[in-house]
Amino acid sequence: MDCVNVSHIAFCVRDIDESLKFYRDIVGMIVDFDRVQDTTGGGLPAIYAHSRNNRRQVRLRFAEDADPHFIMTTHPDDVVDGEPIKLDQIGISHFSFSMKDLSATRKHLTDNGVKFASEMNAAGTDSSFFVYDPDGMIVQFDQA
Repeated sequence: MDCVNVSHIAFCVRDIDESLKFYRDIVGMIVDFDRVQDTTGGGLPAIYAHSRNNRRQVRLRFAEDADPHFIMTTHPDDVVDGEPIKLDQIGISHFSFSMKDLSATRKHLTDNGVKFASEMNAAGTDSSFFVYDPDGMIVQFDQA
């Protein structure tokens, strides 16, 4: 195998419009597509917990053509179940962003009413901190 890089990270949310207020409007990611995809065939039913007819899919990047990118999904007119996990549970527990000015980032997030999960990272330093996104998923910000 000759892996080049991570292409994308996908995550499901309850309400994409609420999540866009966080990832696009507050964090500053760019939406480069927003579409509804048919999920009734092509092998997709085998990788879902429930039968789904479609999903709304939004691709987010920090800059045009930047990778890795995020694929954020939800299922219009359908209930999305499950709960976000914590750092000590199986699965992808959080995203971490490297920031040029962590102090300015903290102020920007505070000014926008973002809920903080921790004022310091797991190592006990102030070189990063954790917040919750609208679904309660953990997002970490580090000093670049």
